[in-house]
Amino acid sequence: MITNNVTRLLDSRKIAYTAFELPPEKIGALETAALLGVPPQIVFKTIVVVRAKPAKPILAVIPGDAEADLKAIAALVGEKKVHIPTQREAEQITGLQAGGISPLALLQKGFTVLLDESAQTHGQIHISGGQRGLNLRLPVDALVSLTRARLAPISTRPPAD
Repeated sequence: MITNNVTRLLDSRKIAYTAFELPPEKIGALETAALLGVPPQIVFKTIVVVRAKPAKPILAVIPGDAEADLKAIAALVGEKKVHIPTQREAEQITGLQAGGISPLALLQKGFTVLLDESAQTHGQIHISGGQRGLNLRLPVDALVSLTRARLAPISTRPPAD
């Protein structure tokens, strides 16, 4: 069983969670959902979003089958524009590998955490455990209280093919 700062934090706060070990390479939320046999709507991915003016980046936590709505995110944080950095930039900003970026691993770093409001329709969701190969299922309310996340409509579903 993988143990890291995120699992130790959850244990210390007595928050019930289930950890899932996955392949150590970077896999997306849809592939994670397929591997775990769960709907992609409950496997949330963390997208790093950068403001136009120098300020702390934003972590947008959205369903695996959705895309970040940059206009909605910009409006929420009072910016005209925001953008998604390259994978390399996201890794430099967070200090974590893409595929392992988790709001729970960045609690002390001062990021603004936005959680897509669709999370409220599920009792528990899956998020990265702060490193590649570790996925955690935990209660939505625990995630919100730990990260002080703002719930808002911050994602869009791509049109069906």
